[in-house]
Amino acid sequence: MKLSAEHEDFSRRLGHDFADPALLIRALTHGSISSRSRPDNQRLEFLGDRVLGLVMAEALLAADPGAAEGQLAPRYNALVRKETCADVARQIDLGAVLRLGRSETLSGGRRKDALLGDATEAVIAAIYLDGGFDAARNVVLRLWGDRIARVKADARDPKTALQEWAQARRQSPPEYREIARDGPDHAPLFTIEVRLSDGRTARGRATSKRAAEQEAAQALLEILEATDE
Repeated sequence: MKLSAEHEDFSRRLGHDFADPALLIRALTHGSISSRSRPDNQRLEFLGDRVLGLVMAEALLAADPGAAEGQLAPRYNALVRKETCADVARQIDLGAVLRLGRSETLSGGRRKDALLGDATEAVIAAIYLDGGFDAARNVVLRLWGDRIARVKADARDPKTALQEWAQARRQSPPEYREIARDGPDHAPLFTIEVRLSDGRTARGRATSKRAAEQEAAQALLEILEATDE
């Protein structure tokens, strides 16, 4: 199999020259367009998730030899979660080469965190199967870059951190509500407001409710950090 020009460009962005190009094509094939002769990337996603996890675990241990498991676990979760994988996907414009069915394309699939994150994991598996663990590790460490060095010692997701902030002060759990939904049906933008029982609020805006809630929680945490010093 010979890669198309756009897939060759993507392979260069990855930094891996595939001996078996079919692995890359499979990694980029979503279930919405799969068939018996064109398998989707779900099995590769399963494997890639484990390869990514091992690379990140190794990297975190090497970066901080004295860190306890309780410190390493939230850092690990921050580096392998779907939103981080989707961020890496956007960095290399993976969405442009995803193979999607018409309905998924029309619904904005090339921008969805879930699809981008899954495909990133599948691509990692494809590199692993094509070139071995060292090849996969090298690509992952290069693509994740300084995210590993920048990951906070307390890398809980913003919603969890905000809830724990409220609990520590005997406040009710933060409340989230949808303020607005804009844009076309296939690519909506959600505005979510989070409110604490003491009346403080913040808003977030993103292409999914979950991401907008995280944005709102992060915005409120920054307000709290600035005002509660």
